[in-house]
Amino acid sequence: MRKKVIREWKKVYESDLQYIAYELRDLADTPSVILLDGKMGAGKTTFAKSFIKDGETFSPSYSVLSETRNVLHADFYRIENREEIIHIELPLYLESKQFFLVEWGEKHFHTIYKETPEDYSYYNLEISINDSKPEDSNSEQNPSRNFVLSEVSEID
Repeated sequence: MRKKVIREWKKVYESDLQYIAYELRDLADTPSVILLDGKMGAGKTTFAKSFIKDGETFSPSYSVLSETRNVLHADFYRIENREEIIHIELPLYLESKQFFLVEWGEKHFHTIYKETPEDYSYYNLEISINDSKPEDSNSEQNPSRNFVLSEVSEID
């Protein structure tokens, strides 16, 4: 998997996520797979909720998939092997979707690539937490994040 950085956002707070989501929707070709990458607690699910803009969206941690209007949201944290992804039958869920957000999908990229329709573009959104400083007005309870959006290409 090759990555080419196309946009970075620094010191993003939760209140800024709607703007990041809006810009990402504008930058990404559709339909597209967006791998949400980051450590546990980095804000992958929080970003997905902001991106989807649906008050009824929930974390798909236990059900693996959450489907809304034009977005399929997946959490592959508990997926251990490629056969589990194949059995989900992703093409059936992706028929009318513009975006496929995948938490913990980077290690399964090759399988995701093979299971998604040919017309999909691929992106990686890396989310990292900034260290909070005492003078930071949002304190340690709400540290800022950095977001790095990369275009991803398959390597044979």
